[in-house]
Amino acid sequence: MQLLRADGVVIDLPHTEGSVTVDRGNAVRRTCSVSVPDVTLLPMTPTDQLAIYGARLRIRRGVIYGDGSIEAVPLGLFRIDSISGDPAFGPVTISGSGLEAVIADDKFTAPYSTRGATNAITAITNLIQSSMPGAAVANGGASDAAIGTMTWDAQGDRWAAVQECATAIGAEVYADADGQFIIAELPDLLTAPVAWDIDAGTTGVLISADRAFSRDGMYNMVVASGENAEDGAAPVTATASDTDPTSPTYVSGPFGRVPLFYASATLTTTALALNAAQKLLRDSVKPNATVSLTSLPNPCLEPGDVLRVTYEDGRRELQQVQSFTISLGLDSISIETIGGKQDT
Repeated sequence: MQLLRADGVVIDLPHTEGSVTVDRGNAVRRTCSVSVPDVTLLPMTPTDQLAIYGARLRIRRGVIYGDGSIEAVPLGLFRIDSISGDPAFGPVTISGSGLEAVIADDKFTAPYSTRGATNAITAITNLIQSSMPGAAVANGGASDAAIGTMTWDAQGDRWAAVQECATAIGAEVYADADGQFIIAELPDLLTAPVAWDIDAGTTGVLISADRAFSRDGMYNMVVASGENAEDGAAPVTATASDTDPTSPTYVSGPFGRVPLFYASATLTTTALALNAAQKLLRDSVKPNATVSLTSLPNPCLEPGDVLRVTYEDGRRELQQVQSFTISLGLDSISIETIGGKQDT
């Protein structure tokens, strides 16, 4: 773990305990809380405060081999939100948030517009880099397209604007474990490669599992529409539905029809409206089955990863990672998944 101070100094920090939580359902995907024994980290003077305000915390997790070599993967680059502790004896607790929080806190101080037939990825990049100059923004496979002119009022949420532009092309935006902003679609549960096998038994990594089904927050039809007078674009509408007869949320099945309506001036073509509808439908249908897993830790996981879970009775299913919490010690990892599908 490293502290990247605002004055450019980088400090290696030993820790006594801590954890990182990653949740695709939150606007800020990654958060952390760690405890360190070094009481000098508590900002006691204005100089100390200047070094901490704006500082970053880089966390990695891995293994130390017998020869002393280390293999580690990043768990996140965090903005430091708070530091607290006993100034004499410690420990000092540091809490942090992923870099989405930097964008979200930077509300618009004046109206902001995407005039000029701006492509979605260009608009997203400009929104992020106007708040964080030099921030790395990468397209993780999203299909770019020109979006309608959109103007956000002063005091508006910049990060919500970023997500609105991404929705127009059926994508989402998040800060990854290295602090890079990624524009990508959620991987398809049925076609994405399996990232990890979690199996029960003496040689497996599964410790426990708990299944649940709930229709709260579920929709099996999304109607997306757009109307943009500034661009002179005619109103457009597109509908995406769960048309799989084998799905428990089949739009013509016993679940019933449950529509969600979405409107944005960024949607100026039927294709854009359909992109948005399909993206929101993927988010709305997948939570029909949720599973809470406890397993041996795997720091390489990312939200959206597909898991193959094998239970004690031999049944197998594919699940998609929604969130997880991983400790910085030897504890197990807690994983919340969505969209279980039987794996044959």
